[in-house]
Amino acid sequence: MYTNASSAALLTLETLGLSNAYVYPAFLFGTLTYMCIMFFNLLVLITIACSAKLHRPMFILLFSLPISDMLGATALFPQLVYSIVTQNRLISLPGCFVQAFLVHFYGTGNLLILSAMAYDRYIAICCPLRYSAIMTPLCLVRMIIFIWLLNFSVIGTLFLLFKRLRFCRTNIVDLYCNNPSLLKLTCDNTSVNNYYGIFFIVFLQGGSLSIILYTYAQILRTCVMTNQPDARKKAIQTCGTHLTIYLILQINTLATLLAHRFESVSPLLRRALGVSVLIFPPFLDPVIYGLKTKELKQSIRIFLKRNVN
Repeated sequence: MYTNASSAALLTLETLGLSNAYVYPAFLFGTLTYMCIMFFNLLVLITIACSAKLHRPMFILLFSLPISDMLGATALFPQLVYSIVTQNRLISLPGCFVQAFLVHFYGTGNLLILSAMAYDRYIAICCPLRYSAIMTPLCLVRMIIFIWLLNFSVIGTLFLLFKRLRFCRTNIVDLYCNNPSLLKLTCDNTSVNNYYGIFFIVFLQGGSLSIILYTYAQILRTCVMTNQPDARKKAIQTCGTHLTIYLILQINTLATLLAHRFESVSPLLRRALGVSVLIFPPFLDPVIYGLKTKELKQSIRIFLKRNVN
């Protein structure tokens, strides 16, 4: 039993349930997964930074996505693989808040970045003659600053609301710290936090979905009306890649958030969904973009050939 004044208090994360025979295979799998995520995302980052032909609005916006993905993976994997090998599921209260902040900062950041990229594709396909005039360097800088400031403000407010609460439990019901699991540690009225959480979901999830639906409806209409098969094919391929990544994140995130709202959901399913949000998007985002975006794929090949040889 403790209050929020005791920042040195230790919390206990949900047990991994691993037998001794699976400890080192799980440690190896977790370490390799984290290394792959970091390598693939760094490869995309460095390729965009070093390739002059990728210094265009679409790829400059894409540049933020690997950064966000690496933050999300780093929020989970180092602490997870350490606890696997040591069989120690304890985490400090400040450490728990840092992990929870990074987890939500990653998820919100990805939604905002993908929404901005959808707007970019909408302008490029539906208003090609005005694209250069709209997506200017100044506009790009403003969009990127707005994304990160909005992300920090929304998530910062989410966790500042915990300052008024008293904690009286120590068992985290998930494999990592997040806002819903931290709320379950309190003994005070969490109505304000819950209302803000609902607003947070509606504003970000709903707003992002509205942008995607509108932009893709306009893109689809433009693609149907165009008489240039090559342009139509390229637009569909580019948008298909973006939409795949968006749906992976949106469905995973929404399922995880809803699982915390309903007590009837299996704890095992809730934990599996929670972990999948921090594994699949960071792992698949650079792979899908690297394989499906022609300009990026060619630049990655050139970059690797130049540096390997």
